Amino acid sequence: MQLDDPAVLAEARAVFDRYEAAIAANDTDTLDAIFWEDARTVRFGVTEILYGHAAIRAFRATVAKYAPRAARKIHLVAFGQDVVATHLEYQRLDSGLVGRETKIMARLPGLGWRVVSAHVSLLAGLDPGRQQKG
Repeated sequence: MQLDDPAVLAEARAVFDRYEAAIAANDTDTLDAIFWEDARTVRFGVTEILYGHAAIRAFRATVAKYAPRAARKIHLVAFGQDVVATHLEYQRLDSGLVGRETKIMARLPGLGWRVVSAHVSLLAGLDPGRQQKG
């Protein structure tokens, strides 16, 4: 298996960039199209836990506008020709909070690249469940 094939990374980055543009424009149709239309698709968000494309679509229909954000770091890793993990560290421009977004994309027969799993979170303060040394 080849890691980080430049052609695969370029294809995935194009989908990543298309997704980011759709978030900025609140283009729900594009956001929905980028996700795999399947009951096995998962999206964990800041305030939601969604299983299945129908649940993801229903959630997106309730969003009037996404908070504006600026990318701080983008990191992609390609595993062979058909799987890419994307990682975005961003800052919300409205609150200054730092967010993280991980998407697993797969090249699916007849569909091309689709997000099959996503996790979005905001960086909180200290974890109250973690004990610090010292």
